[in-house]
Amino acid sequence: MELLTRLRATDHGLSRHMASWDSPWVRGLLPPLEEAAQRTKLWWAAAALMSAAGGRRGRGAAVAGVTCMAVAELLSNGVVKQCVERRRPPKEWIPHDDVEDRPDSSSFPSGHTAAAVAFAGSVALSWPPVGAACAVPAALVAVERVHSGAHYPSDVVAGAAVGLAAVALVRTAPRLLLRAVA
Repeated sequence: MELLTRLRATDHGLSRHMASWDSPWVRGLLPPLEEAAQRTKLWWAAAALMSAAGGRRGRGAAVAGVTCMAVAELLSNGVVKQCVERRRPPKEWIPHDDVEDRPDSSSFPSGHTAAAVAFAGSVALSWPPVGAACAVPAALVAVERVHSGAHYPSDVVAGAAVGLAAVALVRTAPRLLLRAVA
């Protein structure tokens, strides 16, 4: 129990600390990034760009990214959030206006982070240099979710784990199906 108490205290402390960041760089970058990540617009735009400019490899990476992103959203928002009810960080911890835009759903796990990590992780396996480029905004989306007060850091870590699980599931599902049929 003491370990859980320490983890919870660390989670809460990190939430407060990250929400208090007020540099012009943070205030200029994170809110527009959050808007781009809403409804996975950022990842759909990346997939469209890869498809248009990347030839066959780009189209394959885009399809893989979008597929894994969809599975991650289904797992995070359709399964885990329905099973785990967790309140968002208290509004009093968030010293800026972004706190008003928080959803009412469970904060655990971060669906934005799950989608971002799934997209970037899948693209990285299909087209490593582009996947590495996608990892930068994916990491910033995770940071933004804590900074805006929408999530605790542990929600973001769980969202990243769901995103990676979605990548593993999508990549292994065809082989598992072939084994089951054979």
